[in-house]
Amino acid sequence: MKSYAEITQWLFSQLPVYQNQGATAYKPGLNKIINFVASLGNPHHNYPSIHIAGTNGKGSTAHMIASVLQESGSKIGLYTSPHLLDFSERIRIDGQTIEEEFVIAFVQKHQGYFLDEGLSFFEITVGMAFAYFAQQRVDYAVIEVGLGGRLDATNIITPILSVITNIGLDHTQLLGQTHAAIAVEKAGIIKSGIPVVIGEWREETRPVFERIAEQKNAPILLAEKQEIPEFSLDLHGQYQIKNAQTAYTALEFILGKTALLGVLDGFRKVYLNTGLRGRWEILANSPLTIADVTHNLEGFIEVLAQLKYFPKKQLHFVLGFVEGKTIDEIVALLPRTAKYYVSSPQIARGFSTEKLAVIMKKKGLKAQSFTSVGEAYLVAQKAADKTDLIYIGGSAFVVSEIIA
Repeated sequence: MKSYAEITQWLFSQLPVYQNQGATAYKPGLNKIINFVASLGNPHHNYPSIHIAGTNGKGSTAHMIASVLQESGSKIGLYTSPHLLDFSERIRIDGQTIEEEFVIAFVQKHQGYFLDEGLSFFEITVGMAFAYFAQQRVDYAVIEVGLGGRLDATNIITPILSVITNIGLDHTQLLGQTHAAIAVEKAGIIKSGIPVVIGEWREETRPVFERIAEQKNAPILLAEKQEIPEFSLDLHGQYQIKNAQTAYTALEFILGKTALLGVLDGFRKVYLNTGLRGRWEILANSPLTIADVTHNLEGFIEVLAQLKYFPKKQLHFVLGFVEGKTIDEIVALLPRTAKYYVSSPQIARGFSTEKLAVIMKKKGLKAQSFTSVGEAYLVAQKAADKTDLIYIGGSAFVVSEIIA
């Protein structure tokens, strides 16, 4: 394997990837990643990190923090997942994706180790990110948890700050069936003596955070109780206001209040500074077309609340989901007056178009089924009037297929 395309194809096809395979690819535990990064010289020890977990909003919050830190003049590494269009999006420095040459050389050099030790796709990418950030001498690394927290491969770092955005009922087959159980997994990123920012909490989760933080002697900063100044934000969507408050609270701890006030422009430049896509992204204005990676029940509650405030003659949904989501509950929330165009994203874990159509029919919704997300979108475009609104979502994979 010599080309970037061959290398990334090998990563995707030969190694377990959670996004494609689901629970069978989830390999909890930290021994393999600890040994792997040790073989790399523990590169994550070479720079301060900010660790971000949560059910919803952790990606947006990570990008906000990275953007503002960039405005302060620091060199910022950013590790997030999944990607929308290309593998390199997962690993960025100051908004620039990882160099293809580094990916090629890294895999070629360590491929034998990957196979001998049975590393997961995610463990490989985490090690790659840590090594790249060390090589490039970043000033800070903003690290997004992949899944959960306690047993996630990223949880080998000792950050200067931990952040937990919120807790929702997602990945319940892996993380637990209740908000409290999932909070235990997310709170696993809390480290001894290291402050933690809690973005949102509820009756069931706050005692969990407080108990674990007390055990770890970790100060808690509650973002919802922080007073923050007014500032412009380029990320659309009402839910981003909560993420911005969480990010601001984290940044005030990292930079100090006075220094932070001088770089608030970073909140207005998140797209520009970091390359973030797929968060309430406006793809067209006539008709207004919005693509959003929201994929779980709590996220859809926020989305539907916001859509009510948009003036439109008719609302159109282009939707697709992946297995393992509470699809019945999401569909039950959808408005009966909207028009629906459904398909399955082109991955092994894509939720059957036929099953989705049946669920929607049972809930009193009329949906047209299509063989691809792209075809569904084209039909929605033709059916929509200029004053209508098209919403594309249900999965990051649906959004990526449309953007592509």
